[in-house]
Amino acid sequence: MAVTDAPKMITSRFGRDDAHTLAGYEASGGYQALRKALSMTPEQVHTQVKEASLLGRGGAGFPAGVKWGFCPDGVWPRYIVVNGDESEPGTYKDRMLMERDPHQLIEGVLIAAYAVGCAQAFLYVRGEMALAQERIAAALNEAYAAGYVGKSILGSDFSVDVVLHWGAGAYIVGEETALIESLEGNRGMPRLKPPFFPAAKGLYMQPTIVNNVETLSNVPWIITHGGEAYAGFGAEGSKGTRMFAVSGHVKNPGVYEVEFGVTTFRDLIYAPVYGGGIRSDRQLKAFIPGGASAPWFYEEHLDLPLEKVAVDKAGSMLGSGAVVVMDETTDAVKACLNVVRFFAHESCGKCTPCREGTTWLERILSRIDDGYGRSSDLALLMDVCDNISPGIAWPPKQTTICPLGPSAVSPISSALQRFRPEFEAKVAAATKARADAVAVAVDVRTAVPHG
Repeated sequence: MAVTDAPKMITSRFGRDDAHTLAGYEASGGYQALRKALSMTPEQVHTQVKEASLLGRGGAGFPAGVKWGFCPDGVWPRYIVVNGDESEPGTYKDRMLMERDPHQLIEGVLIAAYAVGCAQAFLYVRGEMALAQERIAAALNEAYAAGYVGKSILGSDFSVDVVLHWGAGAYIVGEETALIESLEGNRGMPRLKPPFFPAAKGLYMQPTIVNNVETLSNVPWIITHGGEAYAGFGAEGSKGTRMFAVSGHVKNPGVYEVEFGVTTFRDLIYAPVYGGGIRSDRQLKAFIPGGASAPWFYEEHLDLPLEKVAVDKAGSMLGSGAVVVMDETTDAVKACLNVVRFFAHESCGKCTPCREGTTWLERILSRIDDGYGRSSDLALLMDVCDNISPGIAWPPKQTTICPLGPSAVSPISSALQRFRPEFEAKVAAATKARADAVAVAVDVRTAVPHG
């Protein structure tokens, strides 16, 4: 197995008990990147991030430096919004960053605001993440008191305010336009794109850059060491390092920072320093490579590198960086139902195919799993899936504004393609049980004397 010696760019302080405090952060080089950035022009800072080829870590994998350049010239004010509403099942890397190293995130936000020309930034944190909220609030208070946030930062002419906003725990708010709606005090529902591309018409209809927590946490390292040094690690299309949350049937579930695009799924799942292998040394049945909305992978995919282009080409995505492992004892129907139930519950209801379709998918799967499946149910499942995501292909086509609807299709398509006999067995058992019940009822009726 190949475990590289790439530096820990964003988790190097995880071993320090005081990493979440200003004193602990400054003692390990904190806010030196901000000082360096303020000695550069905003354009120079922006150039370093573009040279680093930093891909967004929230799911879409869009280059951060390119996104920063989308704000239209001469339109003010403009905003930075941090997407800390980490909600994808199996994903908890951003929560770890917010809890253990909140100042690193704040420093990344400040540098991004300087590069883009923002005077106000918003940190949107998922409602259930109480410790993350507390740590960020305390870190912001410390940063304001030390002069890192506020007016004339470190004696410069750069001023910025950072607002912490607590979400209400809605999965859909992880979609950037729904997050903006929620920030504005509205119900979290996605906006149509176009025309509401955040960089043009975002928060309060002003240019807005929305970045993920892990994405911005990389920025201090990039400014300190340079974009070229950052791009020296990783693969051609996936530079630097990346955090992956490994969960499910592994011996060592946890969050691991690995060299992006070089480490393989086999390394991540089986290496002793990472997942440590399948629990009880069982066989692998399947794994989800990038959060619950990603199509499933199998044993033949283990040697794929953790690299965006390679995983996309193989028919799935790295998405939110959540690798969920299922061993040979996993009931594919139940696993599929668990994922679909989540998406049905979290549908915001704005789009009819998602609102109605995900609910029907859950009902049909529940019927099959509860032992009441019908011979027509598998075809019905695929028909509903096709109405939500025409063609049931990857990358998905969609009849919805955001990808939540097709996210519910991914586990069904994956499970039926690979484990169809498990579904058929449950349907057959239900059909036989109904036939036996009818036969018993007939016997009872014929045995009762009439007249």
